[in-house]
Amino acid sequence: MKNTVFLNSSKINFDGKINFSVLDEFTKVALYDSSSEDQILERVKDQNIVVTKELPLSGNLICKFPSSIKLICEAGTGYNNIDIEAARKKNIMVCNVPGYSTDAVAQLAITFILSLCSSITLQQTMLKEGNFSNFTKDLQVPHVEIKDKTLGIIGAGAIGQRVIKTALALDMKVLVYNRSIKPISNVKFVSLEELLAKSDFVSIHCPLTEDTKHLIDRDKFKLMKSTSFIINTARGAIINEKDLIEALQRGIIAGAALDVQEKEPFDVSNPLFSMKNVILTPHIGCKCIETRQRLVELLGNNIKAFINNSPINSVNS
Repeated sequence: MKNTVFLNSSKINFDGKINFSVLDEFTKVALYDSSSEDQILERVKDQNIVVTKELPLSGNLICKFPSSIKLICEAGTGYNNIDIEAARKKNIMVCNVPGYSTDAVAQLAITFILSLCSSITLQQTMLKEGNFSNFTKDLQVPHVEIKDKTLGIIGAGAIGQRVIKTALALDMKVLVYNRSIKPISNVKFVSLEELLAKSDFVSIHCPLTEDTKHLIDRDKFKLMKSTSFIINTARGAIINEKDLIEALQRGIIAGAALDVQEKEPFDVSNPLFSMKNVILTPHIGCKCIETRQRLVELLGNNIKAFINNSPINSVNS
């Protein structure tokens, strides 16, 4: 039986409610809540499979892995935390778990849009500050219908397409910017520039790569409507955060809803935390309990397939 070590299992089992027993059927698993770099090298000894969740594995670290390590499983979709080339040179396969959080992340993106339409977060902030003017006077905040508003989707993968499906059901108009045109009904594929200029809401669903890092910067914000909102449930660095803060402070765009930031864990001194036109959540898109349990089951599929010499979801084969 192969030996597997999960170096930071508390990233998905922070509440102790996740059942890992599905893995015991075909591998011997050692679970650690978290691991420092020094602990990683100690804990991968005599192991065959390493599992991580958004844990940085640099090339310098991977090159020190023992020859027994044959597979690194990223317990998630994004794998930019792993030096893929270093793993390839060590003859270590790297795989990820795509699709496990499609419903949950799409749900969060739509929740952000609905909340922004009615200024829900701003209204609650006013109440906490003792400001009851929405009750004692006419409505003091923006409140609009979602019907016929234009949603711009950047990245039409599984999550982007799920958001599109829900947006169309809400009678929104949908523009899409993607590397390739896909057979999606009732949407229009456009350039990024056109999407930004015409959208009331822009929702990001592309992966973080060298090409998409800081894809949305100062010049891109200037293309957007002053009444528009940007939503990011993908990766923080797709937006140049310094330029976003400037755009929000100067009223170049109306607001933002962010489940991710450039620097995670979040820096509480970040100006975004004090802005009333910003909704922030702590990267919760993949943290529904159903989503996390599904992740473990799909992770098990990856490991089982690898053991059976028929690997799936490899990103560096």
